[in-house]
Amino acid sequence: MSLQQIDVKMLSKMFLAGAKNLENKKEWINELNVFPVPDGDTGTNMTMTIMSAAREVSALGETTDMEAVCKAISSGSLRGARGNSGVILSQLFRGFTKRVKTEQTLTISVLAEAFDKAVETAYKAVMKPKEGTILTVARGAADKAKELVEDGEENMEVFLGKVIEHARYVLSQTPEMLPVLKQAGVVDSGGQGLVEVLSGAFDIYCGKELDLTFTPPEAGSESRGTASREAQEEADIKFGYCTEFIIMLGKTFNIKAEMDFKAYLESIGDSIVCVADDDVVKVHVHTNDPGLAIQKALKYGALSNLKIDNMRLEHQEKLFKMSEKEGTDVSAAQTSSAAKASLEPPKEFGFIAVSTGDGIREIFTSLGADVIIEGGQTMNPSTADILEAVDQVNAKTVFVLPNNKNIILAANQAVELTTEKDLLVIPTKTIPQGITALINFVPEMSADENESNMIHEIASVRTGEVTYAVRDTVIDNKEIRKNDYMGIGDSGLLSVNASLDQVAKDTIAGMVSEDSELISIYYGSDVSEEAAESFRAEIEKTYPACDIELQYGGQPIYYYIMSVE
Repeated sequence: MSLQQIDVKMLSKMFLAGAKNLENKKEWINELNVFPVPDGDTGTNMTMTIMSAAREVSALGETTDMEAVCKAISSGSLRGARGNSGVILSQLFRGFTKRVKTEQTLTISVLAEAFDKAVETAYKAVMKPKEGTILTVARGAADKAKELVEDGEENMEVFLGKVIEHARYVLSQTPEMLPVLKQAGVVDSGGQGLVEVLSGAFDIYCGKELDLTFTPPEAGSESRGTASREAQEEADIKFGYCTEFIIMLGKTFNIKAEMDFKAYLESIGDSIVCVADDDVVKVHVHTNDPGLAIQKALKYGALSNLKIDNMRLEHQEKLFKMSEKEGTDVSAAQTSSAAKASLEPPKEFGFIAVSTGDGIREIFTSLGADVIIEGGQTMNPSTADILEAVDQVNAKTVFVLPNNKNIILAANQAVELTTEKDLLVIPTKTIPQGITALINFVPEMSADENESNMIHEIASVRTGEVTYAVRDTVIDNKEIRKNDYMGIGDSGLLSVNASLDQVAKDTIAGMVSEDSELISIYYGSDVSEEAAESFRAEIEKTYPACDIELQYGGQPIYYYIMSVE
C-alpha cells in the first residue's frame, strides 16, 4: 500500500479499529446525554450497531475483496442499527460503502466523494434533520474532505488528520447550535461517537497496535422479542428446523430471482422471511431439510451467519421444563389446538409494541398486541429485532408501536426491508401514546383510516416521566444535583426536587389544563403499591374534575410514567 492509498485490508483494519474505539468509549458517551438520567444509551446503541458489522468484517479474515468488506459493513450495521444515533451511523456506512465498493484502492479524492455520499444518505434517512447532532459532525468532516481535495492535498495521513481535526472542531461547536447542549455543558453524544470511530480508524492507519478480535455476542443478546417463537411453543411442529442465514450476493438478485427463490422456499417450508438489501439477502425458513434451502441459496452467493435450530427438540425440552415447574401435564389435545391456530390464514391486522415492565407488557397484551419486544429507553431494539417480531405476527398488515422517539427510525428502516406484509409505524414516542393508539384502533376501519385515526389521537396525549439524576447539571435554567428526582415532559424538564412525591405532583401540574379529563398513572418496580395508592388519593383531591387511573407498570428506572388527556 502506498502512502496515498488505502487498500481493502487496511480499510478492514480501520473499520474494526473504529468499532473498538467506540466500544471502549461507550459508557463515557452514554454520560453525555443532555438529561442526566440513568438510562443514557447513545454510546450503547452506536456500539451495538457497529459491532454487528464488525463481527461480519472480522469473519471475512484477510480478504482482498473490497465489495465483500463493504457488504459486511453496510448490511451488518443496517440490521444491527439501534436508536436514532445507531440508525444514522448505519446510513453513514451505507452511503460510504456504496461509493467505495467498486474500488480496489481508495485515494484521497475517492474518500472525499465517499464522505459526501455518506452524509447525503444519512440526511435522507431523517425526516427532520436537526443541526448540532451527529449529522452536523458528519457533514463538517465531508465538507473539510472536499475542501482539502480542492486545495490539492496529496498526503493521505495529513488528509485524514485534518478531516478528523475538523470533525472535532464541529463537535465542539454543537453546544452553540443546540442551546440545550450548552446549558447542560455537554457536546452532542452521537457526534462524539462518530468522532471516536474516525479516531480509532486513524490510529490504526498511523501504525498504532490494537486488539482487533471480536467475540460473538452472548446467546439472546441481539434479539429481545419476547415472542420470538410463541407460535411454536405449544404446537405440533410441521417443519422441524428453524434455518437462518445471509446470502452475500455474488450476482444480480433481481425481482424475478427473488420471487423464484421465495417460491422455492415455500415449496419446502413455511414461516418464510426473505429480505433483499442491495448486496445481501436475509433468509429465514422453517423446513424439514435445511440442506435444500442452503444448496439453493449458494447459487446466488456465499453464505454467512448460518444458524439451524431443531425446534422439535427445543419444544420437547421446554414442555418438560414446564411440566416439572408447574406439575402439569401438557395434553395432546392442547398441542393439537395450538397447531391448528398456527395454521390459520392470516388475519387482517396485527400489532407489535415495544415495552418494558411486566405490568405494561400485560396492558399491551390485553389491548391486542400480538408481539411485545422487550426494550425501550434503557435498551432500544434493533431493526433486526423488529423484523423478527414482524415474522411472528400472522397478519396481512402489521402496526408497529415504537413507544419511544429513539426507536422510530429503526422501525421505519424495518418498513423498507419488509416485503411479505404491509408494515405501518405509528410514531408513538411514549408508553401512554402507544396505549392510546391501541385503544383507538377500530377493526372495521381500513389500515389507512386506522393509521390516520391513531396518529390523530396520540397527538392529544401529554406524557411525564419521573426518574433521578446521575450527575450535577443545569437544564432549562433549573439546577440539578446528583440523585435529585426529575419530572420530564414531552418538551423538557418539568420539575426537580429532592422529594419524589413533590416532583410527581409538579409533573402532573405541568401537564394538566382546563380541558383535561383523564390522568393515567403507571407506577414502576421501585414504587410500592401502598405508596402509589397514597399518591393517587392526593391527585384525586387536587383534580376532582379528572378521572384518575392507577395501574402497575413495573418499569425500571422510571418511578412513575404519567399521562394527561
